[in-house]
Amino acid sequence: MSEVSRGWVLKHYPQGVPDKACVALESQPLPELAEGQLLIQNRWLSVDPYMRGRMTPVKSYVPPFELGEVMQGGAVGEVIASRHPKFAVGDKVLHMLGWRDLALSDGSGVTPLPASGAPLQSYLGVLGLTGLTAWAGLNRVGELKAGDTLFVSGAAGAVGSVVCQLGKLKGAKVIGSVGSDEKARYLTEELGVDGVINYKRADNLRSALAEQAPEGISFYFDNVGGDHLEAAIANMRDFGQLVICGMIDLYNSDGTRPGPRNLAEIIRRRLQIKGFIATDHMADFGEFAKEVGQAVAKGQIKGEETIYEGLESAFDAFLGLFSGANTGKMLVKL
Repeated sequence: MSEVSRGWVLKHYPQGVPDKACVALESQPLPELAEGQLLIQNRWLSVDPYMRGRMTPVKSYVPPFELGEVMQGGAVGEVIASRHPKFAVGDKVLHMLGWRDLALSDGSGVTPLPASGAPLQSYLGVLGLTGLTAWAGLNRVGELKAGDTLFVSGAAGAVGSVVCQLGKLKGAKVIGSVGSDEKARYLTEELGVDGVINYKRADNLRSALAEQAPEGISFYFDNVGGDHLEAAIANMRDFGQLVICGMIDLYNSDGTRPGPRNLAEIIRRRLQIKGFIATDHMADFGEFAKEVGQAVAKGQIKGEETIYEGLESAFDAFLGLFSGANTGKMLVKL
């Protein structure tokens, strides 16, 4: 008898903030396992802001989700059946067939996980693409140095919280922007961040950043865009670096929201701005995993998680990304 998989299907492309009318949780029978295939029972699903971009039918660095098809995302799980020579029943694996409980695969894009003793879900967070994004942005896209003043937007989020910790290990002064007092306390008390701005309380983000860094910013790690990017540009030192990872402030925009109004400062201050995608740096994964893995083992880096329970909660978890519901990595436990 064939297995039945439940997964989240995109029914129509949303305009602005998505709602549950654009998706449905559906059951689909899976075909019998063929030679060269494996069946994965997903244990943890990754929930990431970039998925919003895949709900828009435009060309990007990843193709949009197909209407009527189960959506995709990062997941870790256990092989429960295999007719593939490289995978055995019981193997723990990382792959991109999330948003469902059972995943049928031919092995493409499926990575066996080491028996390291690390929690399985950490390979979706601090030891996975989340951690690689933070590490590559600071070490490959930009070049953070001891003594730099680092400003991080979305600083309590999955990537931002790792950036803050790596920045401190590098010897930088770290300033983070968050949207609640609770997250501000987390940054200062748990992560040792030097200065925090609650942007929802700040009358003027540009002025608030100037108060935290009167010496100016030498490195900006952007997860938000919009007003944060404008404030960072206004406070950059000459020859400063801006590394653009994400722009969650604009993902649900209707297209009328203006961008930074002070782009001429890029010329005057001779700034360096680079956008990047973590998967461009997979060749560095080994070096990243060694460095960050050792820091995690020593307790120098913490992988904070916000966990939703059950496949039914996956879309609620996704929507929570845009209302600041997560501290650290947003995950769904199946």
